[in-house]
Amino acid sequence: MENNALTVTQLTEIIKMTIDGAPYLNRVAVSGEISNFNHHFASGHMYFTLKDEGAQLKCVMFRSQNINLRIKPENGMKVLCTGRISVYPQDGRYQLYVNDIIEDGIGALYIEAERVRKKLEAEGVFSEKLKRPLPQFPKKIGVITSQTGAAVRDIINIAASRYPACEIIVYPAIVQGEYAVKTLIDGLAYFNKAEKVDTIIIGRGGGSIEDLQPFNTEDVAYAVRASEIPVISAVGHETDFTVCDFAADVRASTPSHAAELAVPDSKALRDALDSDLYKLKRIIEKIISDGKASVEKAASSRAFTSLESQITDRRQMLDTISGSMADKLNIILLKRRKEFETAAARLDSTSPLKVLSRGYSFVEKDGVPVSDASKIKTGDNINVTMNNGVAAATVYEVKLNGKQ
Repeated sequence: MENNALTVTQLTEIIKMTIDGAPYLNRVAVSGEISNFNHHFASGHMYFTLKDEGAQLKCVMFRSQNINLRIKPENGMKVLCTGRISVYPQDGRYQLYVNDIIEDGIGALYIEAERVRKKLEAEGVFSEKLKRPLPQFPKKIGVITSQTGAAVRDIINIAASRYPACEIIVYPAIVQGEYAVKTLIDGLAYFNKAEKVDTIIIGRGGGSIEDLQPFNTEDVAYAVRASEIPVISAVGHETDFTVCDFAADVRASTPSHAAELAVPDSKALRDALDSDLYKLKRIIEKIISDGKASVEKAASSRAFTSLESQITDRRQMLDTISGSMADKLNIILLKRRKEFETAAARLDSTSPLKVLSRGYSFVEKDGVPVSDASKIKTGDNINVTMNNGVAAATVYEVKLNGKQ
């Protein structure tokens, strides 16, 4: 045996280190058909083979990775697996250590979203240095989303309940399909130029990767980053991340969460104001109390015993002044609180939800609000939005100024 001969273990370790040290093998996406699938009962690990017309690849997906899988792998299923290539020394073979499995039908979308994300990240579009803080007390918030979806209702309801002083302006956008990208970009341009707001919320409810695809495009990401107004991205649910999320100034897990981030809680503000006023009152009372104590101490000293009558008068005057100051302070506090509550109630009465709850409604034709009856003709299909839903209707007749 030659002195420079390697053992099988040594050679296998060299091969393993070589493969593990290759950056392009640390994160790969491989498509193929599942065969020999085995979900081990005791360990929970998944073992299977990924194959195509020309080759086969052994795969393992540990329980910690597969416990949250969105699909149930089966033999014959065409999938896209992501993970890393390494060597299993005991068998002396390389295999794919799988992190995620998705159906091959959406594999192209997944790969494209990853390509866009990496490209924009390399360009610095997601840099933390570009992120801007949200205004603490916004007067207007622009919302870019579907006007009939649950997302817009959640945002309006939460924002109105937390901070009635803020006006919510909705730009009705298409949030999925081939026209979605254009309307999302148009919405950002609208709030930056035509209707100036303090904060923009762009998003939709959760969905499949196909539904969220418009939010994974370069054009939308560039438009979000180019906005002169801070943008909150509220796309999908907790586990859904899109390119738009990375490009925005702030990422919200849901539309409801976006509304909470965009406006302060008026009740918390009121409580803080009450607390500050209470502290101020106690400080003033302490000053008065300390002053009285100083006067009483001086009055009891031998040097002032001959002036006892004068000191008594001064003490009575100080009591009168302190009582008057306390009364005036209470009046000021009550007045300020009443003004605050009156303003909050006035602003709350102008909320879009309040208007709808009083029996009013608004009409849309082809997704565009209509306020002029001459813009509607017999046979048109319209949507009538009321307090608790939307009614689809067909126009039977139109009357203008009392005329048919």
